[in-house]
Amino acid sequence: MNPDTKKQFVKVTEQSSRHRHLEQMSVKEILTHINEEDTGVPAAVQQAIPAIEAFVLAAADKMLSGGRLFYMGAGTSGRLGILDASECPPTYGVPFDLVIGLIAGGDSAIRRAVENAEDDETQGWRDLQQFNISEKDVVVGIAASGTTPYVIGALRKCRENGILTGSISCNPGSPVSDTADFPIEVVVGPEFVTGSTRMKSGTAQKLVLNMISTSLMIQLGRVEDNKMVNMQLTNDKLVDRGVKMLMERAHISDYEKAKQLLVEHGSVKKALMAIGS
Repeated sequence: MNPDTKKQFVKVTEQSSRHRHLEQMSVKEILTHINEEDTGVPAAVQQAIPAIEAFVLAAADKMLSGGRLFYMGAGTSGRLGILDASECPPTYGVPFDLVIGLIAGGDSAIRRAVENAEDDETQGWRDLQQFNISEKDVVVGIAASGTTPYVIGALRKCRENGILTGSISCNPGSPVSDTADFPIEVVVGPEFVTGSTRMKSGTAQKLVLNMISTSLMIQLGRVEDNKMVNMQLTNDKLVDRGVKMLMERAHISDYEKAKQLLVEHGSVKKALMAIGS
């Protein structure tokens, strides 16, 4: 990356913490100050809602036409993308290849950092090509700093190939924002521990990812009223939730009857369709 590009914006994420001598604080003081810092995150996300909305509307059009959603990041950002992607199939009953999370360094980097993986500007595009990426799809680059070469390189190639791109960063006017069609910037300020972007920046990214995936799943018809009618019945808790949902929606008073219908058809939505409710 051109060093001159990095000088065109201020890395708020790297500015010194507003708190000094953390090692001299009591545990209560540490916890209180972390919480105080965290309270500003939702307000920063709120400021970004117009940008999030613009991206979701564009992404929904692509996904309603058969496209997929890719998240890309390194370190904490990559792990947060993988977390959000992995929760879509059990929550909304969508295929496992509809929302895909990629991390610099591959799957082994989910648990243990892979040295220098994020600095490879060409690997992100190669990773996307493994999934036969096309202009039907949508790619979101996640980078708290907004300078991650793995992400920027991938988004640049996506735009060259007519693939819709978004980005989530925590520095204003960053290189990743310049590269994305729909940049989302959530500026949460300096971290409690200077430069530790797994804290407020990570929280902000998680909130934005929740908003993106949830609103997209609603647009794709995976939610009815306020219920996850397509959730997978992967454990007893979810089966019980589905049974109660079915009882409410179909006006069934017998728990065991509702459970039998649910298990037979595999989801609340399919059970409702079968009984004409």
